[in-house]
Amino acid sequence: MIREKKTAPWAANIVAHRSYNRLNEELVLLKKYQPPVVITALGSPIPVIETVHSYAGLVFADVNSVKYAKKAADAGVDGLVLVSSGAGGHTGAITGFAFVEAVREFWDGIIVLAGGMSTGNSILAAQALGADLVYMGTKFIAAEESMANQLYKEMVVQATNEDLICTDAFTGVHANMLKQSIEKAGYDPSQLTSKKEIDFQNPQGKSKAWKDVWSAGQGVNSIKEVQPAAEIISRLKTEYEQSLLNMEMAKTWLKTEVKN
Repeated sequence: MIREKKTAPWAANIVAHRSYNRLNEELVLLKKYQPPVVITALGSPIPVIETVHSYAGLVFADVNSVKYAKKAADAGVDGLVLVSSGAGGHTGAITGFAFVEAVREFWDGIIVLAGGMSTGNSILAAQALGADLVYMGTKFIAAEESMANQLYKEMVVQATNEDLICTDAFTGVHANMLKQSIEKAGYDPSQLTSKKEIDFQNPQGKSKAWKDVWSAGQGVNSIKEVQPAAEIISRLKTEYEQSLLNMEMAKTWLKTEVKN
């Protein structure tokens, strides 16, 4: 039914790390359902590229460093998702400003910028940097249509940046998690133990990310209520257009000042 409707392309997200024991099963599903876009994370995208390119789909790779961006580009991906500092869930250590400029030195393909963005102003700023698209995940956790747990949605609405903990305790990869969800899952946030290796099968032994321990990005401060997705998108559009107008006004002012 989805394919019969004229909608935006849908995407599948695949964990490509060797410790993820469902990868082969999910490659079969990709071949069967043929999502137009497939996003890989935490591992080599090569097996996914072979499958998705066989039916003319596109592969975007999540990368959190310039090193991994180069590896993904060399592997033949169609787009790079630059996971910068401030991203919810598995995060990066580089600011979006530095990340986009560094990758643009060797990559002229599609760039998606991720990390701490939750307003229309952020979208325009990302475009100014040289990104083509943005990831905005935390904002839509609080959408009415989101399948996230209702308590998770409420936690996102109530949270500030001070409620985020960046830890590798749950999967072996540093991720921004909500302190309240860590406590709810039965852990003491001050006593988390770093994992020695990446493991997506049984993180921390008793609670699983992302089922029991919930993530959020640094854009969480701007999320004030649970809303329909249409209202969120409309607000983003309004903010984006206002930012464009502000830029035009600033350019006009600057020209006037230079002439004087």
